Amino acid sequence: MGILKVAALQLALGGSADENIAAISALVREAAAKGATVILPPELFEGPYFCRTETLEPFAAARPATDHPSVKAMQALAAGLKVHIPTSFFEKDGQHHYNSLAMIDDAGRIAGVYRKSHIPDGPGYEEKFYFRPGNTGFKVWPTPQATLGVGICWDQWYPETARSMMLMGADILMFPTAIGDEPEAEALDTSRLWRRAMIGHAVSNVVPVVAANRIGTEGGQTFYGHSFICDERGDMLAEFGAGETGVLVAELDLERVRRNRAAFGFFRDRRPELYGRLVEDV
Repeated sequence: MGILKVAALQLALGGSADENIAAISALVREAAAKGATVILPPELFEGPYFCRTETLEPFAAARPATDHPSVKAMQALAAGLKVHIPTSFFEKDGQHHYNSLAMIDDAGRIAGVYRKSHIPDGPGYEEKFYFRPGNTGFKVWPTPQATLGVGICWDQWYPETARSMMLMGADILMFPTAIGDEPEAEALDTSRLWRRAMIGHAVSNVVPVVAANRIGTEGGQTFYGHSFICDERGDMLAEFGAGETGVLVAELDLERVRRNRAAFGFFRDRRPELYGRLVEDV
């Protein structure tokens, strides 16, 4: 375990599926040309964020992982470029629908699927209409260079998500997202909170964090970008604002991260016997 170069992609995704997949593919190639071997696109990048309202049409685009156009496109890229691509997609499994992520390895294989655990339900983010809560549990993904922990958007607000993946052996935490303004709370800008929550995960778990968000306005809802890569101290290594399109790339010294994590003692000093209240639904 040494130096790992990672990338986060940020762009507008209001076009057709073919246009969006092509735009993502171009940025994946750019990230790979810059040396990144793990490349994170935003959540549900195939099309506009359809969960703003409750309609029937989006269900027609759901597919199993092996048949989904986003997944198949990223598989071809991953195999050709020898990179890992955590790929968000709208999954259909029998009669069930999930907000899912296929971990695509550097041979273009699907290493497995994670289904989003925490499903939001509110103005502009009515995901419970479309998705069942994930039934996979949290997952981490061993690669030759590092073990990747990947949550999906709303998962990132929960410290339990980050800590669970860390206890499973994650070396890096990654969060593909689709988040922007709050339609019923015009004065609330969650972009600051969004980043602070993930930076908190970085600090309290001594782990680098990579977050990829979309930008642009879709149906009156504006997505605020602010994708970033921070180190295990929570210090920014690369970041975008609200309008940039492109690729963030950063090098992570995973040996240094491991030493710093051990030195802080956060995992040494845990008291699991005191934490039972966390899993009581009362």
